[in-house]
Amino acid sequence: MSITFGWWHRDPVEGKYQINADVHGGNIEWTRHQGHHTSWLPHTPTDEDRERLVYEAEKRVPRRLITQKQFEEIKRLSENAGPGKISGKRITGLGPSFT
Repeated sequence: MSITFGWWHRDPVEGKYQINADVHGGNIEWTRHQGHHTSWLPHTPTDEDRERLVYEAEKRVPRRLITQKQFEEIKRLSENAGPGKISGKRITGLGPSFT
């Protein structure tokens, strides 16, 4: 089961953009996009982004949208450095290779 978290971030240099973090199968996929008609791009998370992910997940536990076990997994995964095993487009290996 995939859990998606999203929020807006305002940067003085890059402007306002949306950040999504999809947690699925022991991975966190970080993506971002700016504006309605732009593609979702891979996003390298900062410490602030990781703290925001834990904060957003923490808000969902009392409302029973995620379990305590899922929250602990998200906390553990958010402590890892880097964007996670999957970043950007998901490539499952079932189709042709584009690399």
